[in-house]
Amino acid sequence: MTLGDELDLILERRDRGTMQPTIDALLPYYAAHPENARVLYEVGGAYDTAGQEDIARGFYEKALAAGLEGDLLRRCYVQYGSTLRNLGEYEASLEVFRAARAVFPGSPALGAFEAITLHAAGRSDESVASLLDLVVTFVHAPDIERYKEAINGNAAHIRALDDENS
Repeated sequence: MTLGDELDLILERRDRGTMQPTIDALLPYYAAHPENARVLYEVGGAYDTAGQEDIARGFYEKALAAGLEGDLLRRCYVQYGSTLRNLGEYEASLEVFRAARAVFPGSPALGAFEAITLHAAGRSDESVASLLDLVVTFVHAPDIERYKEAINGNAAHIRALDDENS
């Protein structure tokens, strides 16, 4: 069984309501593979789910530095940016989401969590405008397509309100 398979098995068995057993199962892998990007990310995620964002943050930062790639990188950006938001570090969270969206422009999840951070930072108009941008970009329904120009115009207007209040 590969390291990835072993990690997958641990994560399949986790109980998100009681994360300590998952953390306990992952820590020996961290001890054996302290520089492995996936191990670092999964340990961070377990601490994050357990509500221990202060610990998760360090693991996410190490995972990013260790070279996460692909979907794991995208997921780490979502979780790390959210962790920073939960720690009250809104500008750092927004920086993570800006960087992540440059790498993964096709990820609506990154945009949604960025909007949550904007709202938490008191930038509600920009948050709503960002969500409207996501609707126009990622929701492909006839009635959205019909009103795409109007939705874009409203997003621009709402975003300008935030700029006026800054």
